[in-house]
Amino acid sequence: MAWRSCSVLCRLTGGDPFLCSVRGGRWPGGFQQRRGFKKASRTPEPKQPEPKQPEGPVLQNQAPAPPRAPAPPRAPAPPRAFGRLVRPFLFTVGFSGSSFGVAAIWQYESLKSRVQSYFEELQADWLEKLRPQKRGDVRKEINQWWNSLTEGQKTVAGIIVANVLVFCAWPLVPLPIMLRYFTSNPASSAQCVPMLLSTFSHMSPFHLAANMYVLWSFSSSAVSMLGREQFLAVYLSAAVTSSFSSYLWKTATGRYGPSVGASGAIMAVLSLVCTKMPEAKLAIIFLPMFTFTAANALKAIVAMDTAGLLLGWRFFDHAAHLGGALFGIWYILFGHELIWKNREPFVKLWHDLRTRSGGGPGGPGGTV
Repeated sequence: MAWRSCSVLCRLTGGDPFLCSVRGGRWPGGFQQRRGFKKASRTPEPKQPEPKQPEGPVLQNQAPAPPRAPAPPRAPAPPRAFGRLVRPFLFTVGFSGSSFGVAAIWQYESLKSRVQSYFEELQADWLEKLRPQKRGDVRKEINQWWNSLTEGQKTVAGIIVANVLVFCAWPLVPLPIMLRYFTSNPASSAQCVPMLLSTFSHMSPFHLAANMYVLWSFSSSAVSMLGREQFLAVYLSAAVTSSFSSYLWKTATGRYGPSVGASGAIMAVLSLVCTKMPEAKLAIIFLPMFTFTAANALKAIVAMDTAGLLLGWRFFDHAAHLGGALFGIWYILFGHELIWKNREPFVKLWHDLRTRSGGGPGGPGGTV
């Protein structure tokens, strides 16, 4: 309800001006001067100086402009400006570059540690044979199960655990914290960190199980193709890239809302495998009798997400799906040659820093 106020300025002919609040602007007729009283003499009022006429032509019958009421404060407009995407863009580029840099250093350190731990593993195997075996040892059974996994399955096991932990945190952690940092929304005050954390967040058990199943299914092929370190760099870079694609589409259309899920990053893994091995046979989990090639599956998924954008479907974040898929296709065709195969100068710089600080094998000046 808006409240309004007004005042009426009345002038009585031959009398003093009054500020009236009486409806109609006149005093009641019964309020008159009584007989037998003398009329008070009017004190001459000092003459007011006439206002100075403005120079230039004066319009006839020009009424003075009434005073304008102060305009009410405007409500803040929705943040549809693309200027709000500068920080998310810089975060996407910086985080992706850092991911590949850390992956290159990690691979260097892994190769070096394998050489140093070769004889330690031989000694551990020799002691394990001398040690009496225990029946029903749970730890041994877990180790056997872990060793039976492929390198890709071992790699994505940590990602799956992280997704499960975040899913379990939703009913335990205060809801404002989870909405602020584990959902991505370009209209939110926190923009950059949720671009990564939201890809580990899911809102339903079915959503979580479906995404993790697809990731588990394609993990062996992707890791054998890229290696553990490069795969993780691609996965994390695709996660923030898909979130930025979602930011870009929501800002362009003005349809804001939170998004969660690892679908964008998983789409990158799926698309690079299907692009590298287009003749591989795939099947739907619920319809294993129908098989199709990886190339046709990728075309169908991209077509469905494109239709979702054009038709305005809101059930999935189709912009994030397309962003992840395009990133995976670009990386397997161009990014691998452009980024990963040109990492040698960076690794050499890291090697020189380690040897100068005495961290290399054999002390200062050591070589690998």
